[in-house]
Amino acid sequence: MTASDGITPIHIVLVEDNEADIELTRIAFERGRIMNRMTVLSHGREALEWFQALSRGEHSDRPDLVLLDLNLPGVNGDEILREMKGDAALVMIPVVVLTTSEDDADVAAAYREHANAFMTKPVDYDRFLKLVRGITDYWFTLVRLPAEGGAGK
Repeated sequence: MTASDGITPIHIVLVEDNEADIELTRIAFERGRIMNRMTVLSHGREALEWFQALSRGEHSDRPDLVLLDLNLPGVNGDEILREMKGDAALVMIPVVVLTTSEDDADVAAAYREHANAFMTKPVDYDRFLKLVRGITDYWFTLVRLPAEGGAGK
């Protein structure tokens, strides 16, 4: 995907507080040649307020995909996920939980709150890059997403 194709860049919201993981995610998108615009929200409270403002129409920066860490300062990812999936204006936005947790309870809780996927971050650099590339291939090549706003607007 390139700008000359006339394709609008993919907008990804990365909710992540670890600077190394933020940088790895950026690198993975660059290496995968995925044309994107990434909004990084590194504090749980900041993310929650950003999505609430989107829901209220205070900005129109609707993402195509959210990559959500569970372990965040302020407000945890579980609460952000619950708020998003409980809000008619946000429910159609795909949310991939991308976290270090391998706890079955965290996996079950995420799916109970209607996460679209749960993925554990690999510690290995190359595997992390491969995972992020796989996410983008799946969500932006194979899957058909609803038009902006979907049924919630």
